[in-house]
Amino acid sequence: MATRPALPGLPAAPRAGPSTPRSRSPRIAVRAKSANPSNPLPPCFSRRSADLAGTSVALSTDVPVLFDQPLGPHHKLVGQWALSLEKTMRTLTRPAARRQIERVFDATVLDVLNSVDLVDLRVVVLQGGEEGGLPAIAIICESLGQIDLGWIETGDAPIAWRAAAYKALDQSLGRLLPIYGYQFLFDEIAMYYWDGETEDDAARQSLIAYHGADADDLENMVLPSEMNARRPAWMIAANAAPSKRLPAALRRRLTALERTSKALGGLESARNAWNCDFEIIQDYIPGYEECSSLPPLTLVPFEQFARELDDIARNGMEMGFMDIAGICPMPATDRIDDWFTSLRLGAQFLVAAQDLIRLDPTTL
Repeated sequence: MATRPALPGLPAAPRAGPSTPRSRSPRIAVRAKSANPSNPLPPCFSRRSADLAGTSVALSTDVPVLFDQPLGPHHKLVGQWALSLEKTMRTLTRPAARRQIERVFDATVLDVLNSVDLVDLRVVVLQGGEEGGLPAIAIICESLGQIDLGWIETGDAPIAWRAAAYKALDQSLGRLLPIYGYQFLFDEIAMYYWDGETEDDAARQSLIAYHGADADDLENMVLPSEMNARRPAWMIAANAAPSKRLPAALRRRLTALERTSKALGGLESARNAWNCDFEIIQDYIPGYEECSSLPPLTLVPFEQFARELDDIARNGMEMGFMDIAGICPMPATDRIDDWFTSLRLGAQFLVAAQDLIRLDPTTL
């Protein structure tokens, strides 16, 4: 991180509060990667990603009357795929061809993602660039803050049930989304406050040696044990009940989450819409390495950890978050079908997570 927070005994920064998706339906954009170094894409896609809305769609001026060359790499790719879905060949004007390419791709993506409202997602088609690189399709997460945990966080169901649900989400959501849990937060705070120390005595020595803290004031400062003690019981994996002791309806939803997660795990990375490779991101989005490495989403509750979440999020709020959910180069048109297959699997997984979070424990 570029900066250190204030000592853990000082007042917390203003609380950002939990956040929910800004829109209930995904927004789709097709945009070319800028080939002009003096006019690059924005270095990040966090809250600044609003400039990728439909009014900023960049399309080639050379769209012909039929889906054929000359096209930019990404237009040609999507255009050929859209043409493969046509039952009859049609002659189109340039504006009509442009609209048809957008309409077919957008409608297909929306059909897949319309059932997902746990997070706000955007799909962007990127051009390969002047060097002849492959076009790519990226999935951007536009939600920011804590995932709404519903009954798991605020309900009155037994702790063992809530802990089982939270544990499942904590272990699986990172397969698809840019999100972090408590252990990541604790490790980051340990580096910030205690130079990586995770035991109280060593943390005290770090505060004195490296932060100039007065030994007499240490009682008022956050130490590892105090931070750990703030975790609600439902956050602790050891409190989760084994599957056989859970209600049948809860077991079914946990099973659905596990099944869809395993299906995603079996995908080849090169054909996986949700594969997130930082080297590929750098190739397609110049300057992205200047962003914070922090994901925009968290499973850690703000109510208990507002100060710590604000501290580690500060750099992301200033520089942008690592909010790519997936980026997939497209070497051939048929790869778009593979991309949609994995997109559907991801949507099924996210719907399973939604169903788990929206479970009504009073019906169990």
